Amino acid sequence: MLRRNERNLENIPVGSLGIIALDGCQEMGNRINDYLVKWRHEDGSEFKEHIAFSGYEKDSYLVEANVPRFGSGEAKGIINESVRGKDIYLLVDVCNYSLTYSLTGNVNHMSPDDHFQNLKRIIAAIGGKARRINVIMPFLYESRQHKRKGRESLDCAIALQELVRMGVDNILTFDAHDPRVENAIPLHGFETVRPTYQFVKGLLGTVKDLKIDSDHMMVISPDEGATERAIYLASVLNLDMGMFYKRRDYSRIVNGRNPIIAHEFLGTSVEGMDVIILDDMISSGDSILDVAGQLKQRKAKRIYAAATFGLFTNGMDKFDEAYEEGLINGILTTNLIYQTPELLSRPYYINCDMSKYVALMIDTLNHDSSINSILNPADRIQNVVEKYKRGEEIIP
Repeated sequence: MLRRNERNLENIPVGSLGIIALDGCQEMGNRINDYLVKWRHEDGSEFKEHIAFSGYEKDSYLVEANVPRFGSGEAKGIINESVRGKDIYLLVDVCNYSLTYSLTGNVNHMSPDDHFQNLKRIIAAIGGKARRINVIMPFLYESRQHKRKGRESLDCAIALQELVRMGVDNILTFDAHDPRVENAIPLHGFETVRPTYQFVKGLLGTVKDLKIDSDHMMVISPDEGATERAIYLASVLNLDMGMFYKRRDYSRIVNGRNPIIAHEFLGTSVEGMDVIILDDMISSGDSILDVAGQLKQRKAKRIYAAATFGLFTNGMDKFDEAYEEGLINGILTTNLIYQTPELLSRPYYINCDMSKYVALMIDTLNHDSSINSILNPADRIQNVVEKYKRGEEIIP
């Protein structure tokens, strides 16, 4: 288990810590704030009386900010307290479509574009007064439009460049669709973090009779893009890996992309195996369920699908049906983006809480210390597996 006291926190803080949780991200912001308040009250720095540690221990690190809208739908960012000299961390969930606003009397749901614009409004409201600005954007805005195929826009690269031009020093995201988007801002801080450890902990804490060896378990990549994630998990757990690749019809375009004709499998036999399908996101869910169906045809035993972001854009009905038919046994996603009450109520859903992990990164970065040990979870994964094999209880 990664603990705060294992971090190097003796460096002088960059500035007094401030967290701004934008609309739609307040629940995560409150959780992160609670961890930071608790840690700093329990074992604050021995130098906390020094002027460089001014404001180190506080009852809350949350900075009050909001984005009110005019009747026309236009908006402005407002910060209701001083941020001068602070090390500011902005939390934004661009996927939270549950928020609404009035547009000339009509109810409008907030889109990723709206959330990104709100982020820029708050950065503009900071007005260059903060010591440092860090953006924590779990689902990277426009990360699915990260490369060109013909005459297309490069939305993700433009968004990243826009943020650094506004004065953002560091951008932290989770499981970027393609990490190479950081090439758009090579001279600025960019980290993409994978929640592999939280997936393992969530699965082991929920399913009590797994046999974690290459004779009983296998890691599956649902497509070419997820291969690196699957290779990492398979290597750390010492399991075999298989992968599917998507055969597409490049002669036509449906909903902006070439339709998938079939998923072809590459790998050894999955017969009698418990299987973990690992991906960055579940969007409509068609690909994951198609892969699960093919694995069942190949006589896989239990199937668990793990994805950093559970978008579930077409609802939960098809997943309910798949669970009832025994096609899938569990779905794991994180709380990094908005989760519907319907999702949280499902018997097959395993929620992986990331708030402590994000709090650790904020605490460490505020001290200008290395987060390398936080980003590489191999030792923690192996420790929790050993505890599981000894029969100790794993708390998801």
